[in-house]
Amino acid sequence: MTVDPSVIGTEFPPTDLTVDAGRLRFFAKAIGETNPVYTDVAAAKAAGYSNLPVPPTFLFSIELDSPDPFSWLSDLGVDLRYVLHGEQAFTYHSIAYPGETLTATSTITDVYSKKGGALDFIVKDTAVTRADGSAVADLKSVLVVRNPGVGK
Repeated sequence: MTVDPSVIGTEFPPTDLTVDAGRLRFFAKAIGETNPVYTDVAAAKAAGYSNLPVPPTFLFSIELDSPDPFSWLSDLGVDLRYVLHGEQAFTYHSIAYPGETLTATSTITDVYSKKGGALDFIVKDTAVTRADGSAVADLKSVLVVRNPGVGK
């Protein structure tokens, strides 16, 4: 099933996450980050941070905290067996720290096909803000949906 371009502009309910220092340490370890500013408060403060800074790609995980983070794809009729993560980009505006509540708000900004419809691309832009509305980062992800049987 191909993705209908009429879903462009679809906005999703925001996802909130209160940043936890333990979670940041775990994330840094999971991605192989060895810089102690992401795991040791003293090292972070020595480097000029007020606390452990949120590692650069951590913000991608905010939406994964929702009960069913991929339900939006199912709602579009996308079979998750045929989805690939194609691209991720980050534009940072400020550093986030433990104790802050961040909100991720996403919108589908583009849908297009390639290879005669065999591949659909869904572009989702996400704004991450603090409780006061100040910008932390803008994320862009591109998912690739393979449409078996199309274009053969």
